[in-house]
Amino acid sequence: MAAILSCHSKFIRPSIPFNGGTRFPVSRNHSSPSSIQCRIQNNKQKGSTFSIKECAISIALTVGLITGVPALELSSNAYAATPVLPDLAVLISGPPIKDPGALLRYALPINNKAIREVQKPLEDITESLKIAGVKALDSTERNLRQASRALKQGKALIVSGLAESKKEHGVELLGKLETGMDELQQIVEDKNRDGISKKQKELLLYVGGVEEDMVDGFPYEVPEEYQSMPLLKGRATVDMKVKVKDNPNLTDCVFRIVLDGYSAPVTSGNFVDLVERHFYDGMEIQRADGFVVQTGDPEGPAEGFIDPSTEKTRTIPLEISVDGEKAPFYGATLEELGLYKAQTKLPFNAFGTMAMARDEFENNSASSQIFWLLKESELTPSNANILDGRYAVFGYIVENEDFLADLKVGDVIESIQVVSGLENLVNPTY
Repeated sequence: MAAILSCHSKFIRPSIPFNGGTRFPVSRNHSSPSSIQCRIQNNKQKGSTFSIKECAISIALTVGLITGVPALELSSNAYAATPVLPDLAVLISGPPIKDPGALLRYALPINNKAIREVQKPLEDITESLKIAGVKALDSTERNLRQASRALKQGKALIVSGLAESKKEHGVELLGKLETGMDELQQIVEDKNRDGISKKQKELLLYVGGVEEDMVDGFPYEVPEEYQSMPLLKGRATVDMKVKVKDNPNLTDCVFRIVLDGYSAPVTSGNFVDLVERHFYDGMEIQRADGFVVQTGDPEGPAEGFIDPSTEKTRTIPLEISVDGEKAPFYGATLEELGLYKAQTKLPFNAFGTMAMARDEFENNSASSQIFWLLKESELTPSNANILDGRYAVFGYIVENEDFLADLKVGDVIESIQVVSGLENLVNPTY
């Protein structure tokens, strides 16, 4: 199997054992709505209370532990390089955005402050709902008033930011957004707390749609050496159906995944091309250890996809997009580029972040093996860990991601299907 951070199974395994001993804890919230038949036990444990100083020290020690331990090796004496411990100020600079939908919205190549001022208070409703009692409704109403005011004041700027070819659709979505805000106001007035999250999600889908309608074509040229490869010039959504074996808590489950070709066109294009070849259909989950879930290693000696037209393994370059840069960097980690404090457009923030596995010492060795991170904020602090800037993130699971942690080795991917965005794939090989 291929690896994050190491050559043998293509990713990291800290020396803390995962089987039979101490393991990374995985924080999960199983309250997200799902139309899939999934049953899961929700065990809650009380955590200790720490001072800010103690928390900072704990995080720093944890990062040191992760970054300074042996990796899962190809041979018995192969080890991962030990990165410099990140600046403590980076680790405690503020809570990262963890919601996959928000991460995808902020990753869009747009610069329209007016729509962002609508987006942010709508997203903040999530935090408002964590407040106990009626105060949650009061806080939600404040968020909603702020968003409504921003939409009213900034509507002209939002409409002017729409791509001409998509303007009609964008204006239609704005109308639905305005109507939806009125409906949410009524839900709040009715004190229907359970209905708020569902309507909030709907409104943010409209916001995301408006923002996508601001992208006028593909925003940059892919380097010439990669232009003939399958490229996803935009976004696509896929559904991955998994048949779960020997798990009383989970049966069939469908994971919806959004792939971001704006930030990772080569990586996303390669994956969609393999999906259309049905490469993953019938393949088992090959690693599920509480840290990541991984698959994509075909049967036989090959560790990736063998292109039948060349009879060779098809590999793709490491592809990392950074805030402030129009196009991705190729073939080098951010550490190798000296961009130690750069912020990746698609960070390992969310539970279910999707990325390519590769050999540790060969940046351009990714082929078909993919993994999803079972995000633990304290152990993998955003943009201050051993993953961001080293592995190509190209999407997020946006529905049923919480159930990832219940998958086990041997569970079968029944199918992966593109449900939207296939028209954005160019140079398909299937």
